[in-house]
Amino acid sequence: MSATVLQAQPVTATGDTAGALAPVVITGQGSFEQRWRSPGSVDVIDGEELRAGQLQINLSEGLGRVPGLVVRNRQNYAQDLQISVRGFGARAPFGVRGVRLFVDGIPASTPDGQGQAANFPIGSADRIEIVRGPYSALYGASAGGVIALYTQDGKRPGEWRTGVAGGSDGLWRFSSQLTGQTGAVGERGWSYTLDGSTFETDGTRPQSAASRSTGNLKLSRAHEGGRTVLVFNRQTSQALDPLGLTRAEFDADPQQTNAVATDFNTRKSVSQSQLGLAWEQAMGGGHRLELMGYAGQRAVRQFQAIPAGAQTPPGSAGGVIDLDRDYGGWNARWRLDRSYGDATLTVTAGLAGDRQSEVRLGFENFVGSTLGVQGRLRRDETNRASSLDPYAQAEWATPDWTLTAGLRHSRVRFESSDRYIRPGNPDDSGTARFSGTSPVLGVRHALSSEVQAFASFGRGLETPTLNEVAYRPSGLTGLNQNLSASTSRSAEAGLRGRHGWGAWSATLFDTRTEDEIVVLSNSGGRSTFQNAGRTRRHGLELAADLAWGPLVISPAYTWLDARYRDGFLACAGTPCLVPTVPVAAGNLLPGLSRHQAAVQVQWDTGWAGSTVTLDARHTGRMAVNDRNTEFAGASTLFNLGMRFEQKRGALTWREFVRIDNITDRRHVGSVIVNEGNGRFYEPGAGRSIFVGLELVR
Repeated sequence: MSATVLQAQPVTATGDTAGALAPVVITGQGSFEQRWRSPGSVDVIDGEELRAGQLQINLSEGLGRVPGLVVRNRQNYAQDLQISVRGFGARAPFGVRGVRLFVDGIPASTPDGQGQAANFPIGSADRIEIVRGPYSALYGASAGGVIALYTQDGKRPGEWRTGVAGGSDGLWRFSSQLTGQTGAVGERGWSYTLDGSTFETDGTRPQSAASRSTGNLKLSRAHEGGRTVLVFNRQTSQALDPLGLTRAEFDADPQQTNAVATDFNTRKSVSQSQLGLAWEQAMGGGHRLELMGYAGQRAVRQFQAIPAGAQTPPGSAGGVIDLDRDYGGWNARWRLDRSYGDATLTVTAGLAGDRQSEVRLGFENFVGSTLGVQGRLRRDETNRASSLDPYAQAEWATPDWTLTAGLRHSRVRFESSDRYIRPGNPDDSGTARFSGTSPVLGVRHALSSEVQAFASFGRGLETPTLNEVAYRPSGLTGLNQNLSASTSRSAEAGLRGRHGWGAWSATLFDTRTEDEIVVLSNSGGRSTFQNAGRTRRHGLELAADLAWGPLVISPAYTWLDARYRDGFLACAGTPCLVPTVPVAAGNLLPGLSRHQAAVQVQWDTGWAGSTVTLDARHTGRMAVNDRNTEFAGASTLFNLGMRFEQKRGALTWREFVRIDNITDRRHVGSVIVNEGNGRFYEPGAGRSIFVGLELVR
């Protein structure tokens, strides 16, 4: 299934993945017709489409044609991908924030809204669902968008896949997946999916080598009127950090690395383990009970390029981060499904809770004149975050109409216990609380058997992350009590159609935010944040899948105008007691391009099981800071791929070759918004060649 064929579909429990592992259930069984009739903006990318002719390492490979979604590969595995949805999440200097992530219904985002996409098991994905617009708010605070991956369920007969890929910059990947069911035919055995992968790269620049290994296990078993699912995930990674470049450095040589990265040997190591269990049971009379719980542990050790002089004042946290985090959560939900003639009513209500507790240590990143080694302790604290969200939804659906209403109340609490208390460095312990109610309304009407109209409205809440409240404008550590959550009001309206020759969609959207969270100061490797009044994000999304015989053409386009409606003052450095740097009303929000376009032409040649694809992706110019004093230029990249498939009895062989950035275009792959040293620019990769081989049995 392509992205646009399933355009504007609700995240649902589909097929064998029905039940408690779905973050939010809008409809009961998730057939094509139910998704077609929904009032929300959702794209669904099939797992086979994600993998076909791809390296299967990053989400950026397969999500480039989803309108409203931007997934940029930083070419820096120490900082993860840069992901934004309709402008939410673009300011994140590392990781993913403002966009909620889920794997098999288990959050890959913490209660404060920070997440990582590196542990997404692309090799065993059944599908990825991307939620945009007002319906995102039903997933909790800091949900400007939602990306949810669901892994495959094991079936009979079982299947084994193994593959290897490699190419430019010393990159290689090996992966293997095994799926099937235990027990004899007709018995209710366990379905299993096992996925393991590892990859390494020398990187596109000096100081950018990386390696990562992941493992994912899913067990599920159906029982009378219900189902039980167990999911386990393990990931380890090591990555050097090449940092960004200044404009002068990028113009001179985009493949260079600033000397501070090598001087401090900037790097990051991560290990993470997570276990989840879900259970669902029909209770009779259309009632159903669903329970889900999960727990995990994450350890991070990172060496930053913070100058030694910036670590000597009281309150400095040093240049080495040592983080040990335990986290977990649960979700309990009741659902009612009733039919009234040709109409159906679905009602859900539940309570979800998440928590995290982390021991955060900070050390100097030097000893004497030796840089890039662990020095004296400068920070020692325990930080906790928790959320508790009651929610309810109701949907009334007929062949011609769908009416949906949802409500979620989010309460988020941060607590910091400081143990590093010294002369000039007082006790920075404290708490912060945020809460808000997010209502959503949606309607869908069939204008004909081939055209649907839909609209939805909602209110969202975006809390700061623990990192964003970790420092005060004075330069000291400790929770920034002056930072509030931002609130937004979103609306969208659109049309979608399906015909014999394909499918299409067109959506207008508008989001107005109050108390937008922005950078107050960025100096010495530390950022402080403030609330900056009102912003507006509005735009247009277009997408289609058009088929003419062996040709399939899939274009997508997003126009996004995102601006500050109110001016504000920022600081030139830290400490900062009185901000003096003006940011004018009408300035563009940084990290966002007004024009984003992609088109893929796919040709089934009919020769030797081969398929040829040509991709073109355009990114418009974008501001790199709030003051709009510098911009990353626009770029258009072309990628060419060819894949083959041969069947030999019980074996299937698949091969691919691809050339990315055929014209070797010099371009900015992503930007580090408001980077305090002016190193805003993260270069994209030049011309790259990759080949791969997969065996399926």
